[in-house]
Amino acid sequence: MKLADELLLLVPAAFVLGWWASRWWATRRSGAAANELSSDYFRGLNYLLNEEQDKAIEVFLRLAEYNRDTVETHLALGNLFRRRGEVEQAIRLHQHLVSRPGLSDAMKTVALLELGEDYMRAGLLDRAEALFSDLVAMDAHAPSALRHLIAIYQHERDWYKAIEHARRLEVMTGEDEAPMIAQFYCELADRSRQHGALAEAREYLQQAFECQADCVRAFMLTGRLQSEEGHYLEAVDAYEAAIQADAAFTPDILPPLLNSYAHAQQMERAESFLRDLLGRYHGISPVLALAQLYRQRDGERTSIDFLTAQLRQRPSVRGLMALIDATMDKIDGEARENFLILRDLTRKLLEGQAMYRCSRCGFGAKAHHWQCPSCKSWSTIRPIHGVASE
Repeated sequence: MKLADELLLLVPAAFVLGWWASRWWATRRSGAAANELSSDYFRGLNYLLNEEQDKAIEVFLRLAEYNRDTVETHLALGNLFRRRGEVEQAIRLHQHLVSRPGLSDAMKTVALLELGEDYMRAGLLDRAEALFSDLVAMDAHAPSALRHLIAIYQHERDWYKAIEHARRLEVMTGEDEAPMIAQFYCELADRSRQHGALAEAREYLQQAFECQADCVRAFMLTGRLQSEEGHYLEAVDAYEAAIQADAAFTPDILPPLLNSYAHAQQMERAESFLRDLLGRYHGISPVLALAQLYRQRDGERTSIDFLTAQLRQRPSVRGLMALIDATMDKIDGEARENFLILRDLTRKLLEGQAMYRCSRCGFGAKAHHWQCPSCKSWSTIRPIHGVASE
């Protein structure tokens, strides 16, 4: 973590301590004690301003010990330790806070939630699960505890428990968790498919559709199941439905869709669908698919003319590479050498580009993920549109 980031993390704790210090100072009768507290507080701030974080934390810990009822101060410091990566310190502080006699139920619950987050950060998922489960059973801050439990079950890939607790969260908060639950059923369906349990996979997909009728992933998995069983017309229906549900996933859907068209001998239907897609989807993938179709059916010249015309309307590095590859056999000499250099440059440009980005946290990836590896959100990673991408 950068020094500036650490300073930003320390500032909230400093303000909490400052508020408590001013209140404590105003209510104490002893001027000497107040002066001592004030002096320590401003010395801690001075350490912060001089980028001496360790000394600042030492002073603030000592301030917290002046009055053992300063729960807010301990919580702020514990959170600060966790963010700095000093998880053992955070755990000890929050454990001490939880065991303090006379602590109100509300503040004890907050401290337990913080301790559970410490355990998660330390990788002690069994302890975190037990703690959050106890909080849910006590119905104390249950929504927060439920969300943490769902995160743990996702990490452990225990999709049954994730579904169970997501449904409980829906009932408790009134929030719609159906899209997330649909993803959990898709995970179960894909696992069953990989194990050859196709009937079971179809049942899970049906449950995914019951949660979210336009679930793109469920349509794609349905198409894959149908194609693997040789039902290519049904696969075409499923893949087309996936694009109709969300055209943003076109780059990932088109390859298996085109394969299904070919096996089903439905290339006229393929051309009609792709030409319709051109009017509502502005990426390069349907253009490249149509260019390939025209090359196989009508010849290289028709394919090149179509691709050239489309690139004038929607410039694309991927489209340029396809055009270069299509024209390489028709040129020779110095022009061919120049085209080879241009092709290598465009290929290197694409190799360094992220093709997908999370719409929630901005995480960039070269391959598609249904769950963002960074913020753990579902269905937020989408193809990037631009000259150097889709």
